[in-house]
Amino acid sequence: MPKTLTIAQPKLRMEDPHNCTDAKDVLAIFGALFDPLVSRAPNLDFTPALAESWQVDEDARTWTFHLREGLRFHNGDAVDAASVKYSLERMARPDMGTTLGAPGVYHQYLAGMRIQVLDSRRVRLTTAAPLADLLDILSTGYILPPGVVEPAGGNFKHHPVGTGPYEFVEHRAGDRIRVQRCGGVFPDIPDCDAIEWRYVPDPAQRVQMVAENRAQIATLLQPADLPREGSVTVSRSRGPTAYILMFNAARGPFQDRRLRLALNYAVDRQEVIQKVLSGAGYPLSGFVSPQHWGADPDRPPYPYDPGRARKLLKAAGFGGGLRVVLDSPTALPDEAIRLSQVLVEQLGRIGVEVEVNTTADREAYAHKVRLKDIHDMCVFDSSPLSTFRVLREKIDSRFKGSWWQGYRNTDVEALLDQAAMTVDESRRKLIYRECFRLLCEDPPWLYLYNHQELTGVNASLSGWRMPDHGIIDVRRLR
Repeated sequence: MPKTLTIAQPKLRMEDPHNCTDAKDVLAIFGALFDPLVSRAPNLDFTPALAESWQVDEDARTWTFHLREGLRFHNGDAVDAASVKYSLERMARPDMGTTLGAPGVYHQYLAGMRIQVLDSRRVRLTTAAPLADLLDILSTGYILPPGVVEPAGGNFKHHPVGTGPYEFVEHRAGDRIRVQRCGGVFPDIPDCDAIEWRYVPDPAQRVQMVAENRAQIATLLQPADLPREGSVTVSRSRGPTAYILMFNAARGPFQDRRLRLALNYAVDRQEVIQKVLSGAGYPLSGFVSPQHWGADPDRPPYPYDPGRARKLLKAAGFGGGLRVVLDSPTALPDEAIRLSQVLVEQLGRIGVEVEVNTTADREAYAHKVRLKDIHDMCVFDSSPLSTFRVLREKIDSRFKGSWWQGYRNTDVEALLDQAAMTVDESRRKLIYRECFRLLCEDPPWLYLYNHQELTGVNASLSGWRMPDHGIIDVRRLR
């Protein structure tokens, strides 16, 4: 392995570690610099990080975390229960945890949580209501040094200090972010002195850098970018982000379950994937990817059945046709326009006329969705690695989260109440499996696909593959 490991990627930015993001490129950098109490293993299960162990009471509200001994931040400050308390309280503030279009994501889960410092290495959290999935939230609850964050104010992200195996060196906007090895809490890390993330927007150039040994990894490639020779290994993985159309179930025709089902049967997902992604995708069979808790890997996607779709349209009173408006951004997903055009063609085959309404400003588009101001459908992606968060923020009509669009299913909501009180993970997974089944019978969305993520890998990392969560974990690069 080279002394400096270089990752070439099409986007490069630093964010405050307590802002909520599902951006895999940002999370990879956070994973080098910071640690939460618990983290996600490559298979999405939870594993100790700064906390060597934890217990949760049967009430699913009271959690006690035991910190590892001798923890230090990069500046030498001690990592203790007081810094955990400070960090989680900062994370829970309503002005933190802001992601595109959605304010205070963490606040909606952690508001009212009581944090007690029991001693220097033990902290107890008591949530306002049962929250068996608290680890889903804490897995990105990075612990920060109060003595650095407070004086830095909003500038902390420009000079971050954490506990990870690498410490921050520099960020040249539009060029690179560099970190250097410092050992951190966990000494078992790759044998490289530094890591650089390079901003390289041209995918062909990213591949060329790997081929010429100027980079070891090139992310987010397209089939057309793949090398014709064997100088670059291509890692193929199923991205966990679900690409969907959200139905407006609050008003308009898609309040009717039969119409939501009709469109799911009307779409030929394999054709969509071929025309939109050049074949680099996987048909989606439910509201989350197969990697997520509760997903049924044996359940097939909706079959392409235009005849059944027409019967459902007729039963819903639209045998003579239906006109709807589809909202679409022009980026994020970057294929949104191509996707919209293919869906216009496919849905037209069953008598559904689709008008596409585009929004170029992606943040304005996110606000439109958050404010429930969409027309009949909207192009969207669902990116949290947490099944719990997807259900709470997008499905639960009582919660009315940022991305909820009027859907209501009382059977699912009863299961969510049960899951919130079920601390046994295996039993909670089965509850989410039942949610998955119900949301296939009564879909809130038009389920489309997951991306096939293509990553170029240099021969020096020949044994490496992208983890299930889709985030490059620099601690496991071999």
